[in-house]
Amino acid sequence: MRGRLRVYLGAAPGVGKTYAMLSEGRRARERGRDVVVGLVETHDRPRTADLLHDLEIIPRRTVAHRGATFTELDVAAVIARAPKVALIDELAHTNVPGSPHAKRWQDIDQILDAGIDVITTVNIQHLESVNDVVQEITGVPQRETVPDEVVRRADQIELIDMSPEALRRRLAHGNVYTPEKVGAALSNYFRVGNLTALRELALLWLAGKVDEQLDRYRADHGIATTWETRERVVVALTGGPEGDTLIRRAARIAARTRAADLLAVHVTSADGLAGADPATLTRQRTLVESMGGTYHQVIGHDIPRALLDFARGVNATQLVLGASRRDHFAQLFSRGVGVETTARSGSIDVHLVTHEEAKQGRRRPERARAALTRERRLAGWAVAMVGMPALAAALWQFRDVFQLPSEILLFLCLVIGVALIGGMWPAMAAAVGGTLLLNWFFTPPTGQLAIARPDNLLALVVFVLVAAAVSTIVDLAARRTRQAARAGAEAELLSTLAGHVLRGEAALPSLLARLCETFALESVTLLERIGERSPDDQSDSGAWRIVATAGGAPCTAPGVADTDVAISEELVLAGRGRLLDAGDRRVLEAFAAEAAVALRQERLQEEAERAKPLAEADKMRTALLAAVSHDLRTPLSAAKAAVESLRDQDITWSSQDHDELLATADESLTRLSRLVDNLLDMSRLQAGVLGLSPQPVALEDILPRAVDDLGPLRERIEGDISVDLPDIVADPALLERVLVNLMANAVRHSPPEHKVLLTAGHHHDRVEIRVVDRGPGIPPEDHERVFLPFQRLGDRDNGAGVGLGLALARGLTEAMGGTLTPEETPGGGLTMIVSLPVHAGTAAP
Repeated sequence: MRGRLRVYLGAAPGVGKTYAMLSEGRRARERGRDVVVGLVETHDRPRTADLLHDLEIIPRRTVAHRGATFTELDVAAVIARAPKVALIDELAHTNVPGSPHAKRWQDIDQILDAGIDVITTVNIQHLESVNDVVQEITGVPQRETVPDEVVRRADQIELIDMSPEALRRRLAHGNVYTPEKVGAALSNYFRVGNLTALRELALLWLAGKVDEQLDRYRADHGIATTWETRERVVVALTGGPEGDTLIRRAARIAARTRAADLLAVHVTSADGLAGADPATLTRQRTLVESMGGTYHQVIGHDIPRALLDFARGVNATQLVLGASRRDHFAQLFSRGVGVETTARSGSIDVHLVTHEEAKQGRRRPERARAALTRERRLAGWAVAMVGMPALAAALWQFRDVFQLPSEILLFLCLVIGVALIGGMWPAMAAAVGGTLLLNWFFTPPTGQLAIARPDNLLALVVFVLVAAAVSTIVDLAARRTRQAARAGAEAELLSTLAGHVLRGEAALPSLLARLCETFALESVTLLERIGERSPDDQSDSGAWRIVATAGGAPCTAPGVADTDVAISEELVLAGRGRLLDAGDRRVLEAFAAEAAVALRQERLQEEAERAKPLAEADKMRTALLAAVSHDLRTPLSAAKAAVESLRDQDITWSSQDHDELLATADESLTRLSRLVDNLLDMSRLQAGVLGLSPQPVALEDILPRAVDDLGPLRERIEGDISVDLPDIVADPALLERVLVNLMANAVRHSPPEHKVLLTAGHHHDRVEIRVVDRGPGIPPEDHERVFLPFQRLGDRDNGAGVGLGLALARGLTEAMGGTLTPEETPGGGLTMIVSLPVHAGTAAP
């Protein structure tokens, strides 16, 4: 019997997987199970090593490779020992060449085959399916991976989770890595954003595993009822105008239930020939997706059954339907979809929502185009008019040879031929005419429209019924063939339309050009109303403007177009070249709906681009006004008071007082000059005229000068800068000012006994400079406020500075193409991170 596998899945290194595995092993031993340690990596963590005390450890196997000696899991020894449970760390580990298996998960698979239960560990970044995602997030390639299926086959998976802040505190306290590695770890892999993303990956992966297990359990046990493990609201769409009301009602129901899913479903006829309006469904799909839901389409003859099968398949708890559009008379013969679905729903709650279309009668489909061409219908009438008398004349010559049943069969063959040639109505006329001819010439008494024998009457009645049935079936088959061909063409066209949108082609021009080609139109134009329609202007020619066009001369108004589709009150799609029939208009409306979506996306993107500089300018203007109202006043008042005191003739100042007043004036004016420089730089930033000289810069050239600029405060700075960093792209003078402002701010808020740490590291294509203080710190919700002038959060000394330096530092950093972001310092304090792009001509070793 194969052993059972239990996996402890970690969101990141250091969350405590090995500790949890060893704790579970000790608990199993206390319950009387035979437990051994196959292989455990403690990474010199004392608390983890303590758990190995008095547990039996299988000696590792020694492997020589390239002149070095390594130790690996001894699979044979574990199997020979034959314990009940084996503790084996690091499932994704790659074995040293020369081992029986390339991967440790293969070792564990062999141990499981021997009937031994295994408890193991793995981190989310080692799963094959998310390996590339993790590398993109962290910038660190994971060369050791394990196939997802290996972990999914585990009998138990337990997530070992820890908040990013708690894990960073563990690192800062030295519980994960040695002290000399902590700084680099916190600055690179163990950033808050990285840990948050890894945590979400782990939770989502495990949620998928849990859903899979639940679905398998319900399938194995034949459970068809809904289990309300999570609220899911399904709204049924018919393609009618009431769909908007149903979607909004379903969205409100889902919003009232925390974390509920919203799903919309449309049931299509199984033959695919009687579908809803594609333009309406496209618009409603967009509405559903804008509300965070998903759109689905299923096929089925029995609509209530198809709806409930879908709802049960997604484990839905609530189903929203529209009230029936059928009138009272129609409901006498059929209960309707809503009532029938409610009767069969079982544990699913069904909401019947009233709407304006309720009891207004069912929407009648447009009259189908004739199934056969005009020439074939005329040919059918000709065969019927000529063939029936000709057949009667021929049979009259052999009236003594053939009996009435044979004559009826020959007339029936002619009726079928007429149906195949000309369709139902010529065939029906042929059937009626054939009945009269059979009665007059071949049914006793002949020569009159009378029937003497009941069996002859029955034969003629059956002839008429069979002829009518065959004619109807032949005509219906012809119609269905035509409709199927048209539906296939429409499906291919709409598939091409969807593909072109997904490929990201230039939306509007490409859509309109494709429309011209598809329907052989001279031009297609998207028109937008630009003013209120004049009551006297019936043509509306002056109230429209051309948004986009393709082909030849565009239409200037809907009235001059050969075909137009109203998308909304403001938008119309106009075509010139030929009239389109009703069937073509359905596809045209789908194109029009996609054109409206493309136009809306283009305009939203344009608005976002226009709003971005305005928002930045408003933000900068606010900072400037605040600086003028406060920052300039303080040093100016101090300088003015010192000068006025010196000019006061009523007071005799000592030489010491005189020098102090002069020093105060000098210091205030110096401070005022610095503030004016900052304000001028910020005004240049706002106007977009800041003089920038971006060039390749080596940090080892900039950082010493910035520290020297601090003057006496330089003694409070401690540097830890790698000499292997690549060059960055920046303006040397502006970068120096940014660093001076950040270090001065950090010194001001750090306790005297703590120095400010200045570090730098390489991450992806960026170099990050970190200014780390050990001050009181700032709550995360206030991080953005520190970049507003005069936000001295936690600083009660009004003379210590007004915070304009941080606002300027961020502005200068962003002007150089970088970012300035605050982050909590593990153990207390604030870290300012300056991220700048790496020069393309250099790379980290």
